[in-house]
This record gives sequence, C-alpha cells and structure tokens, in this order.
Amino acid sequence: MSETNNTKPHTIMLDHRAKLRITGAEDVNGFNEEAVSVKTTAGQLIIKGSGLHIDKLSLESGDVSVDGKIDSLQYIGSDSSRSKLSRLFR
Repeated sequence: MSETNNTKPHTIMLDHRAKLRITGAEDVNGFNEEAVSVKTTAGQLIIKGSGLHIDKLSLESGDVSVDGKIDSLQYIGSDSSRSKLSRLFR
C-alpha cells in the first residue's frame, strides 16, 4: 500500500477516549456535541460521543483535534455517505 505524492498521511491518535488527534483531514462536513464528520484521505470519518467540540482545525496541514467523551469512530463508504450524513445531522 503506497501513498501518492499529493496524498497526506492519515493517522488517528486517541488519548483516554477524551482527546482525538487526526492527520490527513481534508474537510469537516458537520459537527455538533454528539457527532463530528471529517473527510480524510482514507474516507469519511464519523466520530460519535458526548460533549464533543473541535479544539484545533487546520485544513492546510490536515490536522484536527476533537475533545469530549468519544464513544465511536466509524469510516463510511462514499456510495451511501449522503444518506447517512443527512440522518446524522438532523
């Protein structure tokens, strides 16, 4: 599995289910206190939990930090991502 030159590396670091650091972020599609949707170089990432807020956002470097109680991380496919996202952020 090799990366192309224009693709940023994607990593996830989770500390004590309270602090999430993501690299390789391309966009934040939506967020509230219960869910954050981040487009990454590896696909659409949905973060679910409670009391979530974006601590750091730098799309130039591809870095995102999310604080709060993190319950789940899920990648969703691009074919059905629209319908899942619309249900998530009602």
